[in-house]
Amino acid sequence: MIKRYLAQIFVVWTLLVSLPALAEEEGAPQLAYFTLEPDLTTNFYTKGNKLSYIQVRIDIMVANQADLATIELHQPLIRDAVIELLGQQSEDTITSLSGREDLRKTLVEQLNSILLPETGKTIIADLLFTKYLYQ
Repeated sequence: MIKRYLAQIFVVWTLLVSLPALAEEEGAPQLAYFTLEPDLTTNFYTKGNKLSYIQVRIDIMVANQADLATIELHQPLIRDAVIELLGQQSEDTITSLSGREDLRKTLVEQLNSILLPETGKTIIADLLFTKYLYQ
């Protein structure tokens, strides 16, 4: 009877020890970030003759670390698309929190649509503004 309990304890212990190793082998996502440097600066639409600009630093989150090289390779294309989109925004969009969040979501969608023909897959999982200054 003791042998039976010891055998069950041994089986349970073996399963508990092997579970973390199995989780790593299943290919859990290896999230990684790429920072667009230097910061991006551009003008945006304002009312009247006032000249305004926005300066942002963007971290791009990719779902796989292997995609960092692809992001680095296409960095000029990404920078151009971000500057173009930021320059088309209104003052209300740039200065409001809800506008900033909508802008972030739009950037993720637009960058993925631009990179899809180049790479053949959706690379960007998310995008973060780590610096967001406007004047």
